[in-house]
Amino acid sequence: MSDTNLEKKYHELKSILEGYGKTAVAFSGGVDSTFLLYAAFEVLGKDVCAVTSSSAMYPQRELDEAKQFCKIRGIKHIILKSDELKVEGFKENPKNRCYLCKKDLFQRMKKEASLQGVSTIAEGSNKDDEGDYRPGLDAVSELGIRSPLREAMLTKEEIRKLSKQLGLSTWDKPSFACLASRFPYGDTITKEGLLMVEKAEEYLRGLGIRQYRVRNHQKIARIEVLPKDFEKLLEDDTRENIYKAFTSYGFSYVALDLLGYRLGSMNREIV
Repeated sequence: MSDTNLEKKYHELKSILEGYGKTAVAFSGGVDSTFLLYAAFEVLGKDVCAVTSSSAMYPQRELDEAKQFCKIRGIKHIILKSDELKVEGFKENPKNRCYLCKKDLFQRMKKEASLQGVSTIAEGSNKDDEGDYRPGLDAVSELGIRSPLREAMLTKEEIRKLSKQLGLSTWDKPSFACLASRFPYGDTITKEGLLMVEKAEEYLRGLGIRQYRVRNHQKIARIEVLPKDFEKLLEDDTRENIYKAFTSYGFSYVALDLLGYRLGSMNREIV
């Protein structure tokens, strides 16, 4: 690695992980958790396992990619079946929704890890996550879950750079968040609504759009893409086909957000 500072931070991360001993990594298959799992496996070998939640909150594609990553490298992979809609208060979509979800998930993960003889659980939040509204981090703190990327002071940009240097295909993977984040706080989250979002976002992905969100405002689909992709979506045939597809999924109206894609757009009312 040519960047001395990056090299030092990666060395620090590995030192932190080495001190954990047997570890279970909460693995979604995203940029951060993939980088963390790679580093943990490099340091701990067979003393690390990956734990992934399988639920309606994530597209099947994400789960398949996580499975493939572990299979190729021979990493033990545990799949936890989850139904967040059964977590008390979750489907009502309160402002601390993420806290409710993370607390339930990590409590179950701790039980599973105990059965595996693993005492340490690590998750992939990074230093930048401390600057956004992240109630899930409260659950992480309460339950004693470790956050080695934050401990090593690694930012998102640094994780992407290191991932590229390490040959991880996720280095430029678009940011992703659970599908529940597509609903305005206070709007009820349903399986039907989640499926509408998943289908709509997969449609945009099929058009070659890399960074996207489809916000579910009840019967209105609000599309967020990068401004450079506006022109593509507004081509006559594409625009009409998007409308036809989205209405077939259950939306009555389809709108393009003129500000474009941005992180945490649903948090504007609370931060």
